[in-house]
Amino acid sequence: MTRYDQIQHALAATPKVWLITGVAGFIGSNLLETLLKLGQHVIGLDNFSTGYQHNLDEVQSLVSTEQWSGFHFIQGDICSLDDCRRAMRHPRNQTGTVDYVLHQAALGSVPRSIADPITSNATNVTGFLNMLVAARDADVKSFTYAASSATYGDHPALPKVEETIGKPLSPYTVTKYVNELYAEVFAKAYGFKTIGLRYFNVFGKRQDPNGAYAAVIPKWTAAMIHGEDVFIYGDGNTSRDFCFIDNTVQMNILAATAPDDAKNEVYNVALGDRTSLNTLFDALKTALLDCGVSYAKIPVYGDFRAGDVRHSQADISKAQTKLGYAPIHRIYDGIDQAMPWYVQSLS
Repeated sequence: MTRYDQIQHALAATPKVWLITGVAGFIGSNLLETLLKLGQHVIGLDNFSTGYQHNLDEVQSLVSTEQWSGFHFIQGDICSLDDCRRAMRHPRNQTGTVDYVLHQAALGSVPRSIADPITSNATNVTGFLNMLVAARDADVKSFTYAASSATYGDHPALPKVEETIGKPLSPYTVTKYVNELYAEVFAKAYGFKTIGLRYFNVFGKRQDPNGAYAAVIPKWTAAMIHGEDVFIYGDGNTSRDFCFIDNTVQMNILAATAPDDAKNEVYNVALGDRTSLNTLFDALKTALLDCGVSYAKIPVYGDFRAGDVRHSQADISKAQTKLGYAPIHRIYDGIDQAMPWYVQSLS
């Protein structure tokens, strides 16, 4: 039995109170679904800037009525300290607090931050600090936050090891690195326990395919389903360490419940592998064909995108050793699981 199996059994036997920020988003809603199915009590905070009510509605359709009753939603903004403090109080016990915080709320995307650095900073830095202060004052057991592989910046070595980073390549990278610095300072100044999870290209169901800042897998998948052109920045040999959402959910739960000697650290969340964009294009085409969607066009290649790194691949040995992380979904498994959802949702 893996450590993740053990933790799931323990949580099901003794439910805890969790706070998920960005609960209506892609990762947040998947965390919500898993925790409710484990019988947990969940408070969710979201301002719907990048999250959607239909994500919450879908989760409600996938869990039992009893499980859904364990969810309390607060429409609020992490840029408001009052909203952050309000989210720390269990709605059925105003003198109590949450056990674990999973802080997912942020404005992602390197291009978005280049276009509008002020808004990215307000959400990703000020909002993050608000959450840290509110969680510290509420004396939560642990605070797990979404860091980013973008923090590795221009450091060329592969695979990426947590202790070695380069210079930032975008305002977004700066904001996520500041998160790590604040977490480190809160550990030293207040004894507050945190874990940062450096996500590497997470993908899966409920990832938004729309908008200028959509991630590559949902964006290409939507284009293929609708018979539109697929655009590749560069020559297609750029590679990424794509990580299926179920692996990311596992890491969040392992991190939140980790022993103290594994906290106040950052960990890579990935597969420890890399896939080129050209290979990804072929894999999506094949998986969609298995779902009855045929795509005959070839990709349209363009210029490399500002702020992007050429290759990215994680070393996940630290997460495996200290947290018991055991990713069970390779990229092709994840794509096979995700494509039916996209076909049903977008066709």
